[in-house]
Amino acid sequence: MAGCTSTTPNPNLPQGAAAYDVIPAKAPSPANYVIAPSDVLNVNVFGEDGLSNPQVRVDEAGYVQLPLVGQIKAAGMTAPELSSQIATKLGSRYLIDPQVTVAVTEPAKRIVSVEGEVKTPGVYEIDNNFTLLSAIARAQSPTQTARLSEVIIFRTIDGKRMAARFNLKDIRSGIAPDPEVLNGDVITVGLSGIKQTWQDILRAAPIFNAFVLLSSN
Repeated sequence: MAGCTSTTPNPNLPQGAAAYDVIPAKAPSPANYVIAPSDVLNVNVFGEDGLSNPQVRVDEAGYVQLPLVGQIKAAGMTAPELSSQIATKLGSRYLIDPQVTVAVTEPAKRIVSVEGEVKTPGVYEIDNNFTLLSAIARAQSPTQTARLSEVIIFRTIDGKRMAARFNLKDIRSGIAPDPEVLNGDVITVGLSGIKQTWQDILRAAPIFNAFVLLSSN
């Protein structure tokens, strides 16, 4: 039974110290908030009410539609950067020295997905400074058959799908840092085949006992 397993660890996934090179313990914080799809923006063009809009939602592709400016990419930019872009477009053809301010009035929900051997897999909303342990707790903790050394975080970094493996037991005991999770991360908790086998044996034990009793009569 020692060789039984229901998950195949990927030897190419970074783990231990190397995992934190891919998924840092503390995610780098931008100097300013970076606009994301579904954010709601207040765009104000000073003295131009017709060009201002207090409720502009960034679409799923990351764009906003503004009068005279047309479609402009907002996601991935800070509010001051977007303000400068809008002012440049307005100033190139329509206004003299336009004064534009952009503010994020309603940030989009940030979510992570938790899959595999947790009691309640699903998609969960997260706050700032949310960590792996917090995400696992939202999913009602690992099951009894979870492989705690096989917890993988998937993340898209610079357009590339990246992943790293973490040991939940080491994180819980403080041996390893508790990595911060970000919007869009997918967390997968592996299944221990050995634990699963023992759980099956324990569940079947009453049946075996009943068989022995019946056979002895």
